[in-house]
Amino acid sequence: MINKLMHNDFGGKVFLGLLLLVSVYVIAANQLLPAGHPLHVPTYTVTLLGKYLTYALLAVAVDLVWGFLGILSLGHGAFFALGGYAMGMYLMRQIGDRGVYGNPELPDFMVFLNWQELPWFWYGFDQFWFAALMILLVPGLLAFVFGWLAFKSRVTGVYLSIITQALTYALMLAFFRNEMGFGGNNGLTDFKDILGYSLQSDTVRVTLFGLSALALALGYLSCKYIVNSKLGRVSVAIRDSEDRVRFIGYRVEHFKLWVFVFSAVLAGIAGALYVPQVGIINPSEFAPINSIEIVVWVAVGGRATLFGAVLGALLVNYAKTYFTGAFPEVWLFALGGLFILVTLFAPRGIVGLFKRNKKSDQGRNEPMTTSEAPS
Repeated sequence: MINKLMHNDFGGKVFLGLLLLVSVYVIAANQLLPAGHPLHVPTYTVTLLGKYLTYALLAVAVDLVWGFLGILSLGHGAFFALGGYAMGMYLMRQIGDRGVYGNPELPDFMVFLNWQELPWFWYGFDQFWFAALMILLVPGLLAFVFGWLAFKSRVTGVYLSIITQALTYALMLAFFRNEMGFGGNNGLTDFKDILGYSLQSDTVRVTLFGLSALALALGYLSCKYIVNSKLGRVSVAIRDSEDRVRFIGYRVEHFKLWVFVFSAVLAGIAGALYVPQVGIINPSEFAPINSIEIVVWVAVGGRATLFGAVLGALLVNYAKTYFTGAFPEVWLFALGGLFILVTLFAPRGIVGLFKRNKKSDQGRNEPMTTSEAPS
């Protein structure tokens, strides 16, 4: 089935193959080779790579709605953050009486703020199955309600992009408030363990990396399945000419809604895998600039390719890691300049440049027909 799904997707095959090879090597080099070995991969690097993979999954989610549906979402950072908060709430409940104040029920920030009892929306997060369910339901439900209202009202184009950005900005302001019960400005942190295993152990870190790689592969294949299905073909038609598709008789808002909801769920899963690896989740994850950065990743790699979104996410975030350490004062200028350069000179991203060069080479190597031959 996978071979059929990946037919005529050479870039996707290369990506999945490299993902498998790199994942196996990183896990083996961390677990089997001693720390002094030149090929050993330190746990810090494993965690950093795992974070990059969650970003890549987030980029795939955005590319699905932007590249194949034509919706430029500037609010997917909100779905990512909500999935992260759901995981963070579970991790906070696992701390128990090992917190600073030793309260077995209330997280430290609630004790500090003189909360007397656990809010109702924290109930159930002491169970992993419940937290996993919320990771899927909360971003998905928000996307469903938002999408239903927006698509039924036929809000499109730049207006829809502005509304998605307003959504994530409103959530950021709400989560900054201490009375919301999510840790306010500091967010959720100081996590101890997950499913009874210490988050500081090398084994857990490697496992989280492996789960991130698996989630990215499954997320890519799921999006590829959607793109190759009738849903995907209609989505592309909507992207190219929404009025024509509506005239034919399709309920355009339904197709938009389900693709948008699925994309939001993928973003929530990415956020849930991100939080235990970085050790914190706070309202800054809702910041509009984060959602804009995701769009930059997709644009740099190549819109409407899926594997291009992965490439863009990895390259831009590696550059960010390097430049924020070496030249922290110029990173944002570099990011803005990169987006402008891509827009002007490579509107189809890095993948588009390779495709264009390949077509040029094929054109030079093809024999001329009689009509093309010089007289």
